[in-house]
Amino acid sequence: MSIFMRKDIVYNTYKLLKLKGVGPVLLNKMLSNHPFTNQDITYGLDKLHDFLNEEQIAEYNKDDVKLRNQISHLEDENAGFICLSDSQYPKILSHSLKDSTPPILSYRGNLQLLQKPSVGFCGSRKASEIGLAVSKDCVKQLVSKGIVVVSGYARGVDQEVHLTALESGGFTIIVLPEGLLNFNVRKVLRNSWDWDRILVISEFLPDAVWLASRAMKRNKTIIGLSMVMVLIEAGENGGSVDAAKKSLETNRKLYVPFYNNGSNFALGNKKLLEMGGIQLLKNKITGKANLAKLIEDVEKFKFNCKESVNQPTFL
Repeated sequence: MSIFMRKDIVYNTYKLLKLKGVGPVLLNKMLSNHPFTNQDITYGLDKLHDFLNEEQIAEYNKDDVKLRNQISHLEDENAGFICLSDSQYPKILSHSLKDSTPPILSYRGNLQLLQKPSVGFCGSRKASEIGLAVSKDCVKQLVSKGIVVVSGYARGVDQEVHLTALESGGFTIIVLPEGLLNFNVRKVLRNSWDWDRILVISEFLPDAVWLASRAMKRNKTIIGLSMVMVLIEAGENGGSVDAAKKSLETNRKLYVPFYNNGSNFALGNKKLLEMGGIQLLKNKITGKANLAKLIEDVEKFKFNCKESVNQPTFL
C-alpha cells in the first residue's frame, strides 16, 4: 500500500516538510529515489527508514488535523498546489535550483503566467524616488513587450514593480516569503488588482510566518523564475544585494543602474557592477532606460530553452 494516495499528495508532502530535519533537498532526494507514478508517491512505509529516523517517522504517522484544515481553507479561497512532478510545475525553476527546488508550491491567480517570458526585480524597501522612477520606467517597457515581471512583496521596489505592471495592463508574479494563508492584497494595489493578470506563489507551509531566512530563500525562487534579473537599488548589505549576488551565482544576467549623483542610497549597485553586473544605461534621446540588450537576453534565454530537451519551452 502506498504512503500517499493521490488525493493526499499535498497533505503528505507538507507533512514531510514539517518534520524537523527535512527540507527541500532531502525530500527531493526521497522523491528522486522513489519517483511519482501517475502522480502518486509509490514507495512503502519501509522506504521511509532509508531517509528518516524513528522519531521522524512516528511524527509523520500522526494525523495533522490543523494542516488538513489549512489546505481546505486555501482551496476554499481558490488556491491551488503544484508538486515537482506535475506537468505545470515551472521547469525553469527546477532547472535553476536543482536539488533545492521547492517540492511544492501553493498559489492563487493565473498559473499560466509561469509559461511567459519573465524578468525579475529586486531592490530596497526604502528605495529613493529615483529608484522608484527607474522601476516604473523599466516595467512599463517590459509590459509593452509582453514580459511578465517577478518580484517579492515588500514595500519599495517590489510594490512599485507590481503596481506599475497592473496599472500598465501587464502581468506580474508575487513570490511570498511566508505561507499563502498570510497573504493579503495591499491597499495600494486593490484598485488595480486582477487575478487574471496576477500569480501569487509560496514555497512555504500554509501558515509559515515571515522570517529573514525565508525571505533570503524566497529570493532564490524569484531568480529561478526569472530569465533576467534587475537590481534597482541596494545598500552595501541586506536582502537586495544578497538577491543580486545570488543572481550572478545562478548565471542570470543581472542589470544594474548606476546613480552618478553622489548619493549613498545605492552603494550596493557599484559593488555588483564590479562583480559582473551589466550597467543599465539611459537612452540619451528618450531619457528612459535602454532595455534593448536586456530584452535581447530574454529572447536568447527563450531560444536556448527551446533548443535543449532538458530546458522548458516558453513559446
